[in-house]
Amino acid sequence: MRSLREAFGQFATGVAVITTVTPEGTRAGVTVNSFTSVSLDPPLVLWCLSERAPSAPSFLRAGQFAINVLAAGQEHLSRRFATGAADKFAGVELLGTPLPLLAGTLAHFVCRTVRVHDGGDHHIFVGEVERYQRAEGDPLVFHAGRYRECMPELAIGRAS
Repeated sequence: MRSLREAFGQFATGVAVITTVTPEGTRAGVTVNSFTSVSLDPPLVLWCLSERAPSAPSFLRAGQFAINVLAAGQEHLSRRFATGAADKFAGVELLGTPLPLLAGTLAHFVCRTVRVHDGGDHHIFVGEVERYQRAEGDPLVFHAGRYRECMPELAIGRAS
């Protein structure tokens, strides 16, 4: 199993924190690198959550979620939401919205859950994007079990 995980880890990914709030007002958040776009029309995204994750019942019950795409320099948020801390949101700057949106991210997508699929030991959440916002900057990247930095664009000259 470890060898397979290491092979999967060779695919470099961005890092996102998925957040939600249940109808009862309970907030939940989790770090993932399984986020991807699915469709532009309708605008659909997906992400995966371990069925053993303590936050799984909250995400299954909420019917909505927000994807917060982390920027370089937000490794602390990735680590915070990857832990089992009692209140992952304590001291975290949030934007004013019913769903917790993290401040300073490269993008966030507010989604309505349209379907949850069985994915072996994971739930596959499919959401329809209801609104989004983007910013400029470099992404937080994860590869081979470590956070990485992107290389700046190379200026490639053309031969005349």
